[in-house]
Amino acid sequence: ASSFTQIDPTHWVMSLDSFVGESYDQVKELCIFLLNEFSLPPDKALAVYVQSPGSEFQYCGAVHRSCPSTVLALLWPNPGGQMQLMSSEAPPLSAKIGLAVEDLISLPAVNVGRQQQFETLAMKVGE
Repeated sequence: ASSFTQIDPTHWVMSLDSFVGESYDQVKELCIFLLNEFSLPPDKALAVYVQSPGSEFQYCGAVHRSCPSTVLALLWPNPGGQMQLMSSEAPPLSAKIGLAVEDLISLPAVNVGRQQQFETLAMKVGE
Protein backbone atom coordinates (compact mmCIF):
# COMPACT_ATOMS: atom_id res chain seq x y z
CA ALA A 1 0.00 0.00 0.00
CA SER A 2 1.19 3.50 -0.72
CA SER A 3 -0.98 5.36 1.75
CA PHE A 4 -2.37 5.30 5.25
CA THR A 5 -4.96 2.67 6.08
CA GLN A 6 -7.69 3.66 8.53
CA ILE A 7 -7.97 1.01 11.24
CA ASP A 8 -10.71 2.72 13.25
CA PRO A 9 -12.33 6.20 13.37
CA THR A 10 -9.29 7.84 15.03
CA HIS A 11 -6.28 5.71 13.96
CA TRP A 12 -4.36 5.27 10.69
CA VAL A 13 -1.24 3.26 9.87
CA MET A 14 1.15 3.10 6.92
CA SER A 15 3.67 0.32 6.33
CA LEU A 16 7.02 1.51 4.98
CA ASP A 17 7.80 -1.81 3.23
CA SER A 18 6.86 -0.65 -0.25
CA PHE A 19 8.75 2.64 0.18
CA VAL A 20 12.04 1.81 1.86
CA GLY A 21 11.94 -1.82 2.99
CA GLU A 22 14.54 -2.54 5.67
CA SER A 23 16.03 0.97 5.33
CA TYR A 24 13.16 2.52 7.31
CA ASP A 25 15.62 3.98 9.84
CA GLN A 26 17.01 6.19 7.05
CA VAL A 27 13.68 8.05 7.05
CA LYS A 28 14.75 10.74 9.52
CA GLU A 29 12.02 13.37 9.28
CA LEU A 30 8.34 13.70 8.47
CA CYS A 31 6.60 16.91 7.42
CA ILE A 32 2.98 16.95 8.53
CA PHE A 33 0.35 19.64 8.33
CA LEU A 34 -3.37 20.20 8.63
CA LEU A 35 -4.95 21.35 5.38
CA ASN A 36 -7.58 23.19 7.37
CA GLU A 37 -6.91 24.20 10.97
CA PHE A 38 -10.61 23.65 11.73
CA SER A 39 -10.43 19.98 10.69
CA LEU A 40 -9.72 19.11 14.34
CA PRO A 41 -11.66 20.24 17.40
CA PRO A 42 -9.66 22.75 19.52
CA ASP A 43 -9.00 20.14 22.24
CA LYS A 44 -7.68 17.44 19.83
CA ALA A 45 -4.36 16.78 18.10
CA LEU A 46 -3.15 14.49 15.33
CA ALA A 47 -0.32 12.54 16.96
CA VAL A 48 2.45 10.83 14.97
CA TYR A 49 4.02 7.54 16.04
CA VAL A 50 6.71 5.28 14.57
CA GLN A 51 7.14 1.53 15.00
CA SER A 52 10.24 -0.47 14.12
CA PRO A 53 9.69 -4.16 13.25
CA GLY A 54 8.62 -5.99 16.41
CA SER A 55 8.64 -2.89 18.65
CA GLU A 56 5.89 -0.85 20.25
CA PHE A 57 4.73 2.42 18.68
CA GLN A 58 6.73 5.44 19.91
CA TYR A 59 5.35 9.00 20.02
CA CYS A 60 7.18 11.56 17.83
CA GLY A 61 5.01 14.68 17.99
CA ALA A 62 1.71 16.15 16.86
CA VAL A 63 -0.09 18.89 14.98
CA HIS A 64 -3.12 20.77 16.28
CA ARG A 65 -4.93 24.05 15.76
CA SER A 66 -2.26 26.22 17.35
CA CYS A 67 0.57 24.27 15.63
CA PRO A 68 -0.95 23.21 12.28
CA SER A 69 2.35 22.15 10.68
CA THR A 70 5.72 20.81 11.73
CA VAL A 71 8.71 18.76 10.68
CA LEU A 72 9.17 15.89 13.10
CA ALA A 73 12.37 13.97 13.72
CA LEU A 74 11.53 10.26 13.52
CA LEU A 75 13.30 8.55 16.40
CA TRP A 76 12.93 4.86 15.56
CA PRO A 77 12.84 2.48 18.53
CA ASN A 78 15.16 -0.52 18.45
CA PRO A 79 13.56 -3.50 16.67
CA GLY A 80 11.77 -5.74 19.15
CA GLY A 81 12.31 -9.35 20.09
CA GLN A 82 9.17 -10.57 18.33
CA MET A 83 11.18 -11.18 15.17
CA GLN A 84 12.94 -14.19 16.70
CA LEU A 85 9.63 -15.72 17.79
CA MET A 86 8.03 -15.81 14.35
CA SER A 87 7.89 -18.90 12.17
CA SER A 88 9.52 -18.84 8.75
CA GLU A 89 6.06 -18.99 7.15
CA ALA A 90 4.81 -15.81 8.85
CA PRO A 91 5.00 -12.55 6.87
CA PRO A 92 7.92 -10.38 8.00
CA LEU A 93 7.22 -7.55 10.41
CA SER A 94 7.51 -4.08 8.93
CA ALA A 95 8.21 -0.57 10.10
CA LYS A 96 5.14 1.65 10.33
CA ILE A 97 4.10 5.24 10.80
CA GLY A 98 0.90 5.67 12.78
CA LEU A 99 -1.46 8.61 13.21
CA ALA A 100 -4.00 9.04 15.98
CA VAL A 101 -6.50 11.73 16.93
CA GLU A 102 -5.94 12.23 20.64
CA ASP A 103 -6.76 14.67 23.41
CA LEU A 104 -4.31 17.56 23.17
CA ILE A 105 -3.92 17.73 26.93
CA SER A 106 -2.73 14.09 27.09
CA LEU A 107 0.25 14.68 24.77
CA PRO A 108 3.70 16.06 25.70
CA ALA A 109 3.85 19.84 25.23
CA VAL A 110 6.89 19.74 22.95
CA ASN A 111 7.35 17.57 19.88
CA VAL A 112 9.74 14.87 21.11
CA GLY A 113 12.07 14.78 18.11
CA ARG A 114 12.44 18.54 17.98
CA GLN A 115 13.16 18.64 21.73
CA GLN A 116 15.92 16.04 21.33
CA GLN A 117 17.43 18.05 18.45
CA PHE A 118 17.50 21.14 20.68
CA GLU A 119 19.12 19.14 23.50
CA THR A 120 21.77 17.75 21.12
CA LEU A 121 22.51 21.25 19.81
CA ALA A 122 22.74 22.62 23.36
CA MET A 123 25.19 19.85 24.32
CA LYS A 124 27.38 20.64 21.28
CA VAL A 125 27.38 24.33 22.17
CA GLY A 126 28.32 23.46 25.76
CA GLU A 127 31.38 21.41 24.68
